Amino acid sequence: MEAGTGRSAADRERWIALLVLCLGTLMIVLDTTIVNVALPTIKRSLGFNQSSLAWVVNGYLLTFGGFLLLGGRLGDMFGPRRLFLGGIALFTLASLACGLSSSQTMLVAARVIQGLGGATVNAVSLALTMALFTEQGERAKAMGIFGFVASGGGTIGVILGGILTDVLSWHWIFLVNVPIGMIVAVLALRVLPEGNRGMADTKLDLGGAVSVTAALMLAVYAIVNGNSAGWTSAQTLGLLGGAVVLLGAFLTIESRNSAPLMPLGLFRHRNLSTANSLGVLWAGALFAWFFLSALYLQGVLHYSSLQVGLAFLPATLIMGGLSLGVSAMLVMRFGLKRPLAVGLLLAAAGLALFTRLPVHGNFAADVLPSMILLGLGGGIVFNPMLLAAMGDVPPEDSGLASGLVNTSFMMGGALGLAVLASLAASRTTSLLHTGDGHLAALVGGYHLAFWIGTGFALIAFFVTVFGLRASSNVPAMVPGGAAPAAPGETAAVAEG
Repeated sequence: MEAGTGRSAADRERWIALLVLCLGTLMIVLDTTIVNVALPTIKRSLGFNQSSLAWVVNGYLLTFGGFLLLGGRLGDMFGPRRLFLGGIALFTLASLACGLSSSQTMLVAARVIQGLGGATVNAVSLALTMALFTEQGERAKAMGIFGFVASGGGTIGVILGGILTDVLSWHWIFLVNVPIGMIVAVLALRVLPEGNRGMADTKLDLGGAVSVTAALMLAVYAIVNGNSAGWTSAQTLGLLGGAVVLLGAFLTIESRNSAPLMPLGLFRHRNLSTANSLGVLWAGALFAWFFLSALYLQGVLHYSSLQVGLAFLPATLIMGGLSLGVSAMLVMRFGLKRPLAVGLLLAAAGLALFTRLPVHGNFAADVLPSMILLGLGGGIVFNPMLLAAMGDVPPEDSGLASGLVNTSFMMGGALGLAVLASLAASRTTSLLHTGDGHLAALVGGYHLAFWIGTGFALIAFFVTVFGLRASSNVPAMVPGGAAPAAPGETAAVAEG
């Protein structure tokens, strides 16, 4: 009886620990979507222009993606519990700095630090969950809960962002993280297991993390400022050249390092390489959709922040619902390639419809159809993309494979957004010079960006059709959106 009672208490503590991890994940996911709704207000408040505003998103995405793999390696060295607490503390302090920001520089710098904290929390939350739940059935159930939180957080973010921005101010979309972070830290100290304190012989590939992150930041900076500096100017070409040199240094470091941040041999797996390419293309289209459509709704249709959040609600609800259950069933019924291809076509259709947005638009006729199609496409795409990466790699590398896809997703979002925001601004300037009105010029710039975003989705479709290898080695999935969880494998969650 006592043994049964002890087991019951231990089980209860594990599920409480999972809730703490989910609360930390929710804070990170909230911060991704809650900012999009407030971007137009932040733009006016701090005097950003359309191109530089992308850095409010890119500053976070670049460090998040660049240090996602490094966070996992640090967890191996110092223990995942310690890194989780450190990441929560860093993210919370950076959120406070964001909320108190009174200048563009302060906000972007704080967002960069937020990305570091968010990457650390994201990287070790999964490892902690795997350590807590080792039995396959329990692990699948735990990952289903984790996935629900990750998907639902996007929906909560768009609504909460609108409410806080309209009722209080944009500063509160960041300040809301402070009490949540403090609660998570206190609970984590009480319920998360100590686990492994670290491995002394684990090597830190700091050179790899620094070189790849610096390369991408240089490239994005060059693209964002390409219009003002000139695309063939010494500044732009010099920055792009520096990015190429740093990327070459990263590849050299990884090929010679005995414990590389990104083992290059993994890319010999065809589906893993294809999935990473898809992650870059899909994220570029997805982040541009959130960024540019929010600007259109508030800057052209004069929606309030709350109305912008409600406008995104149909898409985020559909996306969350499909990613939790329907996407898994489609993969089990049709395999990876067909659901992924169909999802990308639906998303491309949604983006293409956005290219006809008028100056005097109507939500039901001009915006809602695109939101529905993008919600359907996004809800279907991510799970088979993740499974494609994991399906043909050894079980001991499945966690790293999912991390690589997440990193590609973050980097693709940052670079894609920089390209599309810059081209939209350039097109708007050109139309103003030819005599178009301000709103017509803005819409014309958005049209060009949405066409290019449509191209990203279509290229991803063709990469899927011709690049993805039909494989029977698909990790087992369970209803409810749980990520792959076979014996000895690492499960992963698709964040909607």
